[in-house]
Amino acid sequence: MPDVLALRLSGALQSWGAATRHNTRGTLTHPTKSGVIGMCAAALGRPRGADLSDLAALRFGVRVDQPGTLLMDFHTMSAASHGPLEPKAQQLPTADGGRLKRGEGKVSRRCYLQDAVFVAAFEGEGEGERALLRDIEAALRRPRYPLFLGRRSCPPDRPVLIGLLAEMRLLDALSSGIGWQSWRRTRDENAMPREPLAIVIDAAADRPIEGAPEEREHEELLPDQPDGGRASNPTFSQRLVKHRHSGLSSNGEQAEVLFDGDDAMSLLDGAEG
Repeated sequence: MPDVLALRLSGALQSWGAATRHNTRGTLTHPTKSGVIGMCAAALGRPRGADLSDLAALRFGVRVDQPGTLLMDFHTMSAASHGPLEPKAQQLPTADGGRLKRGEGKVSRRCYLQDAVFVAAFEGEGEGERALLRDIEAALRRPRYPLFLGRRSCPPDRPVLIGLLAEMRLLDALSSGIGWQSWRRTRDENAMPREPLAIVIDAAADRPIEGAPEEREHEELLPDQPDGGRASNPTFSQRLVKHRHSGLSSNGEQAEVLFDGDDAMSLLDGAEG
C-alpha cells in the first residue's frame, strides 16, 4: 500500500501556467504537476536546472476545494538594460527584428485565480518513493527557498503542508481521506461542500474506490509532465489525467476545525458606535 503526501494550496492569487499565446499568460483552473513539483524542489533546496526525475515519477492529483474566480491583470515591460553606459537602453525585441525605441514598452495580460483553495497530493510506492515523500514533508516544514503558487508574486497564505497519510492510495485520500479545506470551515466546522468536489488525477493512480458506484471516465492530456531540459528552457511531455469527484459526505462527520488563530474582526462586535 502506498503513502500519500497532502498539501493545501491557498492564497490571494495563484497562477498555474497554461499555453502562452503572444502577450497573454493564461492559467489552468487547478494546479499543474510541474508547478507543484517546482514548489517542492524549492523547499528541498534544489537549484534551477537540477534533475527532477524522482519528483516527476510520483503520482499526482489535485482536488478543487474552492475554485476561486478568474482575475486578469496587466503587466508593463520595458526591459531596460541597466548597463552603466546605456542605463535606459531598451532590450525587448520587436516583430521586425529590431528593438523597442527609448521610452516604449510592452503590455502583457496575466491571468490569476483569486481566493482559490486546492488540495494537491503525491503518491509514493516502494521504499525509495516513500523516503522521498518524507524528505519533501520535512522540507515543507522548513523550506530552503520561498514557496509560491505558480508565480513568484503569488505566495501561499499559510503553511502548505497538510501531512503524510500512511498506507493510503491517492484517489482514496483525495476522495474522502482529507477534510474540506475551504475557508468557510474557519467559521463553521461542520460546513461541507454542497456538491462533490472535482478531482484531477494521474491516470496511472486512478483505481476504483471499493464500494463506490462506477463513474464514467473523463480523460484529458495536460502538457505538465517535467522532462528536464535547461533551466532557462525546460521541456514537458503530455500527462494523461482522469477527472473524478470526491466522496465527501455532507453530514459533517469528517469536519475538523482549520482556524486556530485570533479573529481580529470579532473585536468589533462589541465596539460602541
